[in-house]
Amino acid sequence: MDGIEPAATAATAGAANSEGLVGDAVRRPLEARWAVYEQEVRRLVDATYRVVERTGSLDPTMRDILRESGLSNQAFYRHFRSKDELLVALLDDGRRRMAEYLEHRMSAATDVPGKVAAWIEGVLAQAGDPVAAARTRPFVAHQDRLAELFPTEQRNSVEAMVRPLREALATTDADALAVYRLTLATLHDHLRAGTAVDAEDTAHTVRFALAGLGLARD
Repeated sequence: MDGIEPAATAATAGAANSEGLVGDAVRRPLEARWAVYEQEVRRLVDATYRVVERTGSLDPTMRDILRESGLSNQAFYRHFRSKDELLVALLDDGRRRMAEYLEHRMSAATDVPGKVAAWIEGVLAQAGDPVAAARTRPFVAHQDRLAELFPTEQRNSVEAMVRPLREALATTDADALAVYRLTLATLHDHLRAGTAVDAEDTAHTVRFALAGLGLARD
């Protein structure tokens, strides 16, 4: 038995080493391929943002998107089944970036009313930012269609926006969603009209939301 164990151990070690080498050999090209795919997706997303900003189009054409990205139809359909799927990916990307921005703003507030106000003010400020407004406006026009086509993705992107508000309130989902709907409706009205939200409109929205939540701002 003593004479068998070293051979078995060596064989096991050799097999494990071989498996590791094989695994590495398989993983290297896969990792490189995934890196290329990630770059292609980012190029398509960024190109669509640029087309929307430059043209003001509520429905950018595939031709313009591909020309801007420098990619082919084949590359596009490797990642997205349709232009609608690309648009919902942009909507999700924009909302997640917005959520990070809002969390940063809220972190400077020292109490719950201040955090809620920071969230509302941050959302409404998007209407006054030309780049943010240009990127957001197409999704205002298409949000109902995108929500119908991609309900799970829509729910997930809304959740990314609502989560920091819910965590600040530490109450029910209904409270956070009510503030979200009030604020987004105000933002969308201004985006459709191409106007900025003035200070009084923002202040009124904050006061209304805080009163509904039973919160007083110092």
